[in-house]
Amino acid sequence: MRKFVFLCLLCSWASAVVATQTIYVAKEQRTLYDRDLYLYELLDLALKKAAYDVKIEHVKVHPHQQRTLLALSQGDVDLHWSMTSPEREQLARAIRVPLFKGFIGKRALLVNKTHLSQFDDVKSLAELSKLTAVQGHDWPDTKILGHNSLAVRPMANYQAMFAMVARGRLDYFPRSFIEVGAELAAQKVDNLVILPSVYLHYPSAFYFFVNKDKPQLANAITMGLAKLQASGEFDALFERYFADVLAQLPFDQNTMVLELENPYFNIPATAELPKPAVVLNDNVPAEQEK
Repeated sequence: MRKFVFLCLLCSWASAVVATQTIYVAKEQRTLYDRDLYLYELLDLALKKAAYDVKIEHVKVHPHQQRTLLALSQGDVDLHWSMTSPEREQLARAIRVPLFKGFIGKRALLVNKTHLSQFDDVKSLAELSKLTAVQGHDWPDTKILGHNSLAVRPMANYQAMFAMVARGRLDYFPRSFIEVGAELAAQKVDNLVILPSVYLHYPSAFYFFVNKDKPQLANAITMGLAKLQASGEFDALFERYFADVLAQLPFDQNTMVLELENPYFNIPATAELPKPAVVLNDNVPAEQEK
């Protein structure tokens, strides 16, 4: 009998040793775009490169970004991805590797196509400030636009932001180069278009955020991303998802780029990879950008 009990304990211990750890990844309650699929695949590749064997389970979270970061800080989820801000980096550990190579801070303006003429004279931030943008009430972008004296209407409802511009109640909706095409297609609103004459740019980054009580997970992701960068797989994955998306944007050499300050982000202090210029393209000469 004792031998039987001992064998049962051995089996139990062995199972505990080989049991795969489960990590809980926040999943937003909205349509998944290529942006999301890219991040899921990048996370999976990074964990495999680091030989960090885990099972990933998705947890539906509150649609408001700040609520999700709070859930992360409280241990309700282990990992989320988000645009960074000082407040968010207090709530969770940021893996300071810009996942979209700086393109998250390049902002196309979604506008009502029947109101295009009101942007004809926009050549500066002062002129743009006469019009009103819409942004999420808890998005870092809202503070960035406000810091640059742009008029912003904060809203909580993501779908309503598109509707407010489509109905002409607000003037424009800045969206990142990475997101805007997929979002425009998903909305199926005939009178929304990307303004070809102007876009905004400010330094920023989209990071993986990890629960502070999961240092091994954070270290594994950092190591995996570094290996993906060194092997060229990081760049290859980005190109596969976004090369065509970026090429289809209606911008050319005549497009006006309005530069915004972002006092909430410090480029030199936020790149943990050995060659940050490859990953964050804001200050890289055009011939070096990928």
